[in-house]
Amino acid sequence: MTDKPTLVKCLVWDLDNTVWDGTLLEDPDVELFPGIRETIIELDSRGVLNSIASKNDYDLAWKHLEKLGLAEYFVHPQIGWGRKSDSVAEIAERLNFALTTIAFIDDLPTERAEVNYHSDAVRCYDATQAGELTGLPEFSPEIVTVDARRRREMYQASFRRDAEKETFNGPDEDFLRSLDLVMAIKRADEVDLSRVEELTLRTSQMNATGVHYSDADLRKLLADPDHEVLTVTLTDRFGPHGAVGVLLLERHPRLWHLKLLATSCRVVTFGAGAVLLNWLIDEAARAGGHLVADFRATDRNRMMEIAYRFAGFTTDACDCLTVLGEAAADGLQHLHLVADRRDASTTMSLTAPELAVAAETAVRPG
Repeated sequence: MTDKPTLVKCLVWDLDNTVWDGTLLEDPDVELFPGIRETIIELDSRGVLNSIASKNDYDLAWKHLEKLGLAEYFVHPQIGWGRKSDSVAEIAERLNFALTTIAFIDDLPTERAEVNYHSDAVRCYDATQAGELTGLPEFSPEIVTVDARRRREMYQASFRRDAEKETFNGPDEDFLRSLDLVMAIKRADEVDLSRVEELTLRTSQMNATGVHYSDADLRKLLADPDHEVLTVTLTDRFGPHGAVGVLLLERHPRLWHLKLLATSCRVVTFGAGAVLLNWLIDEAARAGGHLVADFRATDRNRMMEIAYRFAGFTTDACDCLTVLGEAAADGLQHLHLVADRRDASTTMSLTAPELAVAAETAVRPG
C-alpha cells in the first residue's frame, strides 16, 4: 500500500497559454481554456488556494482576470517580469506554507525546470494537465470543512488586516486591542470532528507532537469522560479566522495530561498560543494539579517548543509523572509544570468552559 501524497495547499498558475489560450500582450481579448474556470472554483471550494506566477504586465493581467470574473479567486498573485521561482517562493513565504505543499502549473518546460531547480520540493504540472488536477489525490482532501471552503476569504481578510497594521501608529499590543479579538474555546461535538482532524493534519509548525488523530480516534476520546477534546476559534472585526486550535487533554487525579496542542500558524502573531496555554495553566491551577504536556520535536515545530518553555514547562522530574509511565522511545517528551494562576489576556477576550469545575465534579464521591 502506497503512502498518500502530501496535500497541496496552494496551486500557483501561469497565465499565458495556461489559464488562457494565448498571450495577453498579443491578444487583449484572449479567452480562458475550456474547464479552467471550473477547476479553479472547484479547488477553491476544497480549501486549496490559487495564486499566480506570471511574466506579464500586472495592470493588464489583473484587469483581464477581473473581466473574466476570476480575480477574486487568487491570493497574493505575483505578476511581473522576475523569475517564477522567486514568485513561487514569495507566495509560499507570504502564506507561511512549506514548499512541499505548493504546486506550480505552466505550459513551458523551461519555466517548470527553473522553479524546480531553485525549489525541488515544489510539484510542477504541465498546463495540459489542468483539467485532471481535481481528480488527483494531492488535490483531493478526504474531508472538506466549513473553514476549508472559506479559506481563501480568511487569507484575503488577513492581508487587509496586515495592510492596516502597516499604517497603524502605536505599539503592537494597541493594534491587537484595536482588532476586537475574541477567542472561543469549546468542547468539541460531532460537527467539530472534521475541523479538529484537519487541524491535526494540516498544522506542522505549531503541532506539539506531529501526531494526526483520525475521526475514529477523536470519537473514542469524545466518548471517554476522562478526556477533553477542545476546539479554539478566533474572530475579529475583519471577520472569522475559523478554527485555529485544538487541545486533547486527559485528566488524572494528580495531573492533567495535555496529549496534543496544535494551533494554526495564521494566528501566531496574535499571541493566540500563549493565551491558550495560559488559560489552560490557570484552569489546572484552580483544580490544584500539575500539568504535563507531550512534546515530540519535528523539523517544523520548534516554535511550539519555545511556546512551552516560555510558559514555564520543563523536563524536570516529578513524582506525578509516574502515572504516565515512561515516555515513548520515539522522541516523545513529557514536559512538566506546577500550575499557577495566570492573568487574563489584555489583547483579546476569551470565552471558555470551566474545566476545573468539571474536574472537581468528576472526582467528587457520589
